[in-house]
Amino acid sequence: MTTAMPAGNAGDLEARYASRAAVASWIMFDWAAQPYFTLITTFVFAPYFATFVAATPAEGQSLWGFATAAAGIVIALASPVLGAIADASGRRKPWIAVFGALLVIGSSLMWIGRPGDPSVILPLLIAYGIATIGVEFATVFNNAMMPSLVPPHKIGRLSGTGWATGYIGGILSLILVLGFLAASPATGKTLFGLSPLFGLDAATHEGDRITGPLTGLWFIIFVLPMFLLTPDFPARRPVRAALREGLIELRRTLGELPKRKSMATFLLANMIYTDGLVSLFAFGGIYAAGTFGWHTIQIGTFGILLAVAGTLGAWIGGKLDDRMGPKFVIAASMIILLSASVAILMVDKDSILFMKVAPPVPGGGLFAAPAEKAYLILGCLIGGAGGPLQAASRSLLIRLAPKERIAQFFGLFALTGKVTSFVGPLLVGLVTMVTASQKAGMTVLILFFFSGLVLLSRVRE
Repeated sequence: MTTAMPAGNAGDLEARYASRAAVASWIMFDWAAQPYFTLITTFVFAPYFATFVAATPAEGQSLWGFATAAAGIVIALASPVLGAIADASGRRKPWIAVFGALLVIGSSLMWIGRPGDPSVILPLLIAYGIATIGVEFATVFNNAMMPSLVPPHKIGRLSGTGWATGYIGGILSLILVLGFLAASPATGKTLFGLSPLFGLDAATHEGDRITGPLTGLWFIIFVLPMFLLTPDFPARRPVRAALREGLIELRRTLGELPKRKSMATFLLANMIYTDGLVSLFAFGGIYAAGTFGWHTIQIGTFGILLAVAGTLGAWIGGKLDDRMGPKFVIAASMIILLSASVAILMVDKDSILFMKVAPPVPGGGLFAAPAEKAYLILGCLIGGAGGPLQAASRSLLIRLAPKERIAQFFGLFALTGKVTSFVGPLLVGLVTMVTASQKAGMTVLILFFFSGLVLLSRVRE
């Protein structure tokens, strides 16, 4: 994407974009949505489901993978169509509101996930699928607002700042849960040594289950500034006319992709490495729970440290994006992810890189065992690389896509991020089920990062 800038009129050009308050309010969407990924899909609810709701951690990892895959298929099929309709209609906020409501409803229903009750497994996985579809579609339309907010040379910084802000929101939500809501079943106390607020029962894991309703409430509160202060595109066509025109434009765009070689290659690369990243984050907490026997407090503390690393990584990545270009940031992030993923599979509770170490001692200190420390360091590398990878990817998409069809291309971006998103979780689920080994299931993700890195080398900005 290029924008003409007459000499001496840079200030006038920037005046055409959104105000600082509007930009800051847009950034708050990432803050509002991030707790879903932090609390539900990664560090609290998913490990709780695998450890205490499902019969075994391996079965829980498998079921969670199948549910993630099912939601990914729906997202993959509908994202480009919805993006094309949004471009034709001109509006973004109504779509964010509708899909935000699905996020709130689905996440709130996760309260029903009582431990050891097989009757709640299916409705719980359905609620997870609804919430996942909602948050992903809302993100598509939120991303599509970016080109109207800042000039092209500030897109990288905006994207990185959004991701960093989201990570900070995730950190605070984790601190809230660990410090005040979720208690250890053994002690009945939270990480801060307090009794859980609202009388939440540690024995029935109400502190873990409350993360669902908390995520919904958090989204409602913190997404409001975006709706109130960030300008939307004016309505251009009624929904029916937008549907017809959007589908025509989508067909035309798909027909053009073979001629847009860099765009097509980037979308293919994004399809592969995003699948690996989403699967890595989705199963990282579950893997730690099965390998080290970590519960909510350990996994949540681990998540806070990863989110801190992700915040710093996204902020630095945004600056490097504007200076070195998004492709450089994506490639560097994938090299770190690939190396850390290989290393983390060589860490077990009693070994590091095939060398025997003392295993964790029951009742020992937090991350006291050598293997736990190694897992923590490698996890922070993954967290630090994941943020800039995602932020720079949407920045590169904006640089490659025509502005008048930005939501459509973000729909394709979501399509390539989700069309095979069921493959990673499905492969992890299947390999885990066949081998009854969490480690074997996670090994398949290395192929995704390697293949994505090779394809990215062929993209030209």
